Amino acid sequence: MDYDVIVVGAGVLGLSTAYHIKLEKPDERVLLIDKKPAPGQGNSGKSAECFRNIFYSEINTLLADTSIDFFFHVQNEKKFDLGIRKVGYLFLTAEEKSRLFKREHIEKGEVKVYEREDLRKLLKINLDVEGDREAEMLGLRNIQKGFQIVKAGYLSVSKLVDFYESRFKRLGGKTLYRTRVKKLILKPKEELGFPCEPHIWQDAEVIGVETGREKIYAKKTILATGAWSNTLMHPIGLETYMNPKKRQLFVLEAKTKELKELLYSKGFNDEEILPFTILPQPLIWMRATMEEDTFWIGCADEIGRGFKLEDDPKPEKYFYIYGIRPVLEKYFPQFKDQKPVNMWAGQYAVNSYDGCPIAYEENGVIFVTSATDRGIQISPSLGKVASAIYFGEEQVELFGGKMFRVSDIGVKKRKIEYELVL
Repeated sequence: MDYDVIVVGAGVLGLSTAYHIKLEKPDERVLLIDKKPAPGQGNSGKSAECFRNIFYSEINTLLADTSIDFFFHVQNEKKFDLGIRKVGYLFLTAEEKSRLFKREHIEKGEVKVYEREDLRKLLKINLDVEGDREAEMLGLRNIQKGFQIVKAGYLSVSKLVDFYESRFKRLGGKTLYRTRVKKLILKPKEELGFPCEPHIWQDAEVIGVETGREKIYAKKTILATGAWSNTLMHPIGLETYMNPKKRQLFVLEAKTKELKELLYSKGFNDEEILPFTILPQPLIWMRATMEEDTFWIGCADEIGRGFKLEDDPKPEKYFYIYGIRPVLEKYFPQFKDQKPVNMWAGQYAVNSYDGCPIAYEENGVIFVTSATDRGIQISPSLGKVASAIYFGEEQVELFGGKMFRVSDIGVKKRKIEYELVL
């Protein structure tokens, strides 16, 4: 079986990459492979499904902003419903000034600022926790300000996956599901027939993949395998600059009058619903889901949470009971004695060095990953970057006409501003 390119991984990054290659050149023979029975069933389907357009790093901001414009284009112009809810991102801070957002974002109105009395009135939140013995034991601090990213919210990942896959197939792309890639096929550019090729003096390149049933060959192989990337790259001596880390999500129902009022908080957005809200350290987050009348709650824990690949990660109920709940109840007493009705766990592909994505080509394999927690919200732009690398282009036009130098998120000529808004 011969193809121009094999894309391994049918999450949002792999789907976007395959779609943009076919969109750029419909005659390219593109095969999309995934071990799951359908697309988007890995970590893409376990995400919080949120997006925001502002980060500290200008590159992350550009990738996210142009991607979000693409989402709205798909929903409004192409009339393909992505379930977008523009509810905003609300960062609650213990400082008067936020180091997370640059002054120009606030001056342009891209970030709204809420004073303490605004927050108390809109959220019925407990802003003053210092002096409480238990709160002091938890290391909690009083909330001084709120900073809301306006161009932010959530969408339906399943609908986004459906858009990518349906358009990819319409353009003639091929899919192969329920197929686990065992290894990359590495061959010398010029085979001489010696045993155990390639040898150290031979130029080698990846020429395809080996599954449990067959070998599939292609001119290029693209890995969009997220947390599983090390299992394919490391055996042939290529670096990923990525580590997998488990993330957990807990669902609580808005069963009481107080929780209903919090869920449908007015004054933040046109949807009249609570924005995606992030508490001060520890960074516990909360998403109000109006389709279900539920809160999705999680926390990106760092120290103490090891880098570990798990094929089927499980949520830990004690992570909520002893980790999240005591903090959440101090700031939002509305959650007292509430228990999760559902929970699940997925994995981030984490770039813990500079917090920005990585895309580069080495020895015939193109690697695109390390979205950290932004795979959904930058998938259109990152897919275009990976497509540009495949076609040998130094620059790519992102959605809306903005140009981007692909080497900026590569390895050898990387040009990145360290990301603080994680």
